[in-house]
Amino acid sequence: MSDISRAVLAPKPAAIPEDDPLFVDSIARGFRVLSAFHGASGPLSLGEIAARCGLGKSAVQRIVHTLRQQGYLRRDPGDRGFLPGLRLLDHALDYQRLNPDIARVLPALMELRAATGERVDFSLRDDLRLIYALRFQSKRSFYSASLIGTSVPLYCTAGGRAVLGRLPQNEAEEVIARSPLIPYSHRTLIDPPAIMAKIAEAREAGYAVAEEEIVAGEIALGVPVLDETGRPFGAIHVAGSLGEWNAADFVRNFAPLAMTAAGALNRR
Repeated sequence: MSDISRAVLAPKPAAIPEDDPLFVDSIARGFRVLSAFHGASGPLSLGEIAARCGLGKSAVQRIVHTLRQQGYLRRDPGDRGFLPGLRLLDHALDYQRLNPDIARVLPALMELRAATGERVDFSLRDDLRLIYALRFQSKRSFYSASLIGTSVPLYCTAGGRAVLGRLPQNEAEEVIARSPLIPYSHRTLIDPPAIMAKIAEAREAGYAVAEEEIVAGEIALGVPVLDETGRPFGAIHVAGSLGEWNAADFVRNFAPLAMTAAGALNRR
């Protein structure tokens, strides 16, 4: 089944610094335990958490107990293992509430949703992936497409290629070389030269288009959002149904609107 939930990517594990007197290893191990749930399809046992985060089972047991006491993990009601706790949502809210880029994007994204009538998103780049920070649904909404925090690869998404198109050629090639090129659908491009050709098209046009590369029947258009130096830190997306649009009409109707919205948000 082709579904955006299959494209959820775990973040790259942070390197443990050497000879850093301020680094607190116990806190880092706690976050490694929490990160074990990235991409999980259900509750995890202590053994599964240990295997996913690379820590000993006894250490994981103590960390899980502590995180449960603090409300960051909970026991599955069916007693099949552990799940993330409610208090993690407090931190997601803090990130959104205190991020000035999200505050700036919100009005523009609402206007874009009203103008297009389609699903519109704002995502932020994290190395090889984009993370959705704001999402406004269309009439064809589905569960996984409504979840803030869902992540998708750069190499096979409209927003990702739009971002890569604003990077220097050698930097974009390096990103593709490091990316696990997974075929999420029968239309996902996994050939590096073919991907780079799409990135070149995005660099020339100022936007990128992807058809059914992750979600069956979906066409998406992505435009980069730039920081003060002209580097992309995120993207605006418009997504529609190929049952209602062909690619040419979709681009003609929505590329100018998305580019205007993104241009108003560029920091410089």
